[in-house]
Amino acid sequence: MSKRNSQANKSAARERLRVERERQAKKDRARRQVVVGVSVVAVLAIAAGIGYGVMKLNEPDRWDEAGDAKNVTAPKNTSGKDGTTVVIGKSTAKKTLELYEDSRCPICATFEQTVGETVHKDIDAGKYKVKYIGATFLDGAKSANGQGSKNALSALGAALDVSPEAFLDYKYALYSAKYHPEETDDKFKDDSYLLKIADTVDALKGNAAFQKNVTDGTYDAWAMKMSAAFDKSGVKGTPTLKMDGKALTGSDEKNAPMSVADFNNAITAALKG
Repeated sequence: MSKRNSQANKSAARERLRVERERQAKKDRARRQVVVGVSVVAVLAIAAGIGYGVMKLNEPDRWDEAGDAKNVTAPKNTSGKDGTTVVIGKSTAKKTLELYEDSRCPICATFEQTVGETVHKDIDAGKYKVKYIGATFLDGAKSANGQGSKNALSALGAALDVSPEAFLDYKYALYSAKYHPEETDDKFKDDSYLLKIADTVDALKGNAAFQKNVTDGTYDAWAMKMSAAFDKSGVKGTPTLKMDGKALTGSDEKNAPMSVADFNNAITAALKG
């Protein structure tokens, strides 16, 4: 082979190598551009997702909107501003027992399970009327954060719209040992659970109007106004019982009476006062 041919072959080989390197470099640049482009899209998607999440967090939720509502649909069998005065009993009863309760309150559940039937009998007998003031403060407590108190109060409004008796029976069922959840278990936030409990009350079982009012949140704004009335009352805890502005207490002279005997003693003294 001549030196000229050998040199030409080497030059051709170098040229092929140069072309191959340029081709590979172009492929590498294109791949990097694709990776960068995908990364930018991913970052933008994440940023958009974060932005959307922040926007959703800043949006008022169902209960914020209910609390800010100007027009309030109040249940039947109520009176006063926004229907927040709920008094149940015979008009001939001279005195009124004020009863402050939060639907998620475990101590309220104990009170209702122990003394609730006695209260119902006294109302039926015309011994006194009951003024109910519903609270929702447990929804904001760290240990019980949720929506159940508000949702149950709204459902109680739907029961009150049916009748005062349906309201009392439903309230009693909500606090029953069978259905009342632990304070940290926000079961009352679910309409399906509230409707399940309602099916144990004759006046509410299969009641389409009641069921629609619960699922539609018809009385959400009313529940928030009732809750605000509780907040303005100065009462600090539940259950609280008052008559003629004075708290009814048990044998410890501090807390609400939690036995039938203590309750009867406190009511007898209050009715005489």
